[in-house]
Amino acid sequence: MLWFYESLFPAVWILFLLYWQIKAADTKTTRRLEPAASRILRALIFLNAIVLLSTTRIPLPWLYVQLWPVGFWPFWLGVAVTIPGLLFAVWAREHLGRNWSRSVTIKQDHELITTGPYAMVRHPIYTGILAGFLGTAMAISQVRGFLVFLLIFLVFWIKLHMEEQWMRSQFGETYATYAHHTAALVPYLL
Repeated sequence: MLWFYESLFPAVWILFLLYWQIKAADTKTTRRLEPAASRILRALIFLNAIVLLSTTRIPLPWLYVQLWPVGFWPFWLGVAVTIPGLLFAVWAREHLGRNWSRSVTIKQDHELITTGPYAMVRHPIYTGILAGFLGTAMAISQVRGFLVFLLIFLVFWIKLHMEEQWMRSQFGETYATYAHHTAALVPYLL
């Protein structure tokens, strides 16, 4: 049974990443793309997050400080946050369709999507992925999990601001109205 507890989160994240990679092939042609430096920096931070979550051999003991005892409740509470979060991101990705990109872009014939999960928050993919990292951190119950969550939050916050500027320049008042009525990441809060 121990193998189940040790394997569930890696399996969920691997399935999520495989889905994401497969879906990346079917998108519209890019008209405008963010600079390579910001894409590379984001990739390096995600790589560091993966390393922090996958190993316990980094010689910084404070990363592995237990914030609460590992056990049944933290594990399953983490599962209950991670899986719905990642499914929310998948729903948003499917709803966005061919307008999606892993980088900040403006696509040819770009459409402003404001329905489905985009009626709840402007950046539901980020919301879902952040929930996935938060649930993982809760299950791990160590400082490193919450450090990863904070790193990913900062990365998405910076990317979100760039996307907001581009969407405002592309869609003008229509986007400004949408942004005024729809939270960025957490309905009614943020």
